[in-house]
Amino acid sequence: MSIRILVTGSTRGIGAAIVNALPDANTIMHGTRDDKGTIGVDFEAPDGAATLWRRALDAAGGQIDVLVNNAGLFSPVPIDSEPDDWSDGWRRSLSINLQAPADLCRLAVNHWRERGVGGRIVNIASRAAYRGDGIDYGHYAAAKAGLVGLSKTLARGLAAEGILVFTVTPGYVMTGMADDYLASRGGDDLLADIPLGRVAQPEEVASIVRYLVMEAPASMTGAVIDVNGASFVR
Repeated sequence: MSIRILVTGSTRGIGAAIVNALPDANTIMHGTRDDKGTIGVDFEAPDGAATLWRRALDAAGGQIDVLVNNAGLFSPVPIDSEPDDWSDGWRRSLSINLQAPADLCRLAVNHWRERGVGGRIVNIASRAAYRGDGIDYGHYAAAKAGLVGLSKTLARGLAAEGILVFTVTPGYVMTGMADDYLASRGGDDLLADIPLGRVAQPEEVASIVRYLVMEAPASMTGAVIDVNGASFVR
């Protein structure tokens, strides 16, 4: 039986590339709306993660082996916003970029514990977790830093149970989520800050996720892998 993998945010960009990189897996796809082969769930809803997990388990025949938390929101919340707009923007970003992945991690861990088996989690964070981001994207950097911290905590706490946790921290990736931002920040000037001279392609990130899902040794649990063209070196 093929490995059963839940990939969030899998209808475009990095998520779609991850699904394409795992043709030999039984991949359960998630998006913002129901579509052919895709479970539609809004992570702004407090019960969004639980709803997705329940429906994904049904689609997978009651067992999920790997969770890939990829879904994300990248939109500006200007620091000079009105107070209500500021609070709403931060709430929305934290719900999608941190709370939902954390809820899914919890559900996955308890699922594996109940079955007495190990499992794998791959969390897609961001270079922003370490370097920060533009002044209007502090919510995004804060959420992704939280996701890195969560991943490390889970890796340390669960390794003895065979539950492995990895994190990927891309810089800019040429997806629909990043295109407009690249243009708005000057395009070529922004690229000049990347020694490689270009942003990453979704397929590059997906190849790393595939390795972590299918091949990475257990001793790599807790690893954080950067994909940023040397624009930020830790």
